[in-house]
Amino acid sequence: MNSDYIDLYQFHVDNYDPGKAADVRDALEALAEEGMIRWYGWSTNNPAGARVFARGQHCTAIQHTLSMKIVRPEILGVCEEHDQASINRYPLGSGFLTGKYTHDSTFPEDDFRQGYNWREESAREWFRQIEAVRKAFAGDARTMAQIALGWIWARSDRTIPIPGFKTVAQVKENIKAMEFGPLSNEQMEKIEEIFGRSPVAP
Repeated sequence: MNSDYIDLYQFHVDNYDPGKAADVRDALEALAEEGMIRWYGWSTNNPAGARVFARGQHCTAIQHTLSMKIVRPEILGVCEEHDQASINRYPLGSGFLTGKYTHDSTFPEDDFRQGYNWREESAREWFRQIEAVRKAFAGDARTMAQIALGWIWARSDRTIPIPGFKTVAQVKENIKAMEFGPLSNEQMEKIEEIFGRSPVAP
């Protein structure tokens, strides 16, 4: 890596026992004191464990799942309370929030989405919600991916989505989302209505 240190070290054991998290945090603090890493964080959806890490002097980011479909208010609360960046994995819902898949879509055998039953009623409801978002933004210049990213930025000013991509065109599409920026309050309220959630407090 041609570097004497790591800028941000992420602990990637999502379901690690929160009762043991302090030991890992302290080990990372020692590495920070030695200059081996500058900052660290935890990739977890567990708010209890995230809170333990966030108390560390050099902890700066919590990575977790966040999208229009899957909201993590408890984790976002930890980030707010402890001044942590919120790094968001699966911001495009594994591609489904882009609107390019349907319940008839198929995937390669080595694709983790291949084993899901997209014909179940819960999956059909998800596709209905995605289509409702598409219709609600019919007159907007954003693509579905850009809407999904704009939702994340509007959800919290701490969010840093890390969308996946397979083509250069998708990279450019994701980058262009920054030109549009966060969704408006009115747009956010509409999306919360579509997904059956209470409006987010400003």
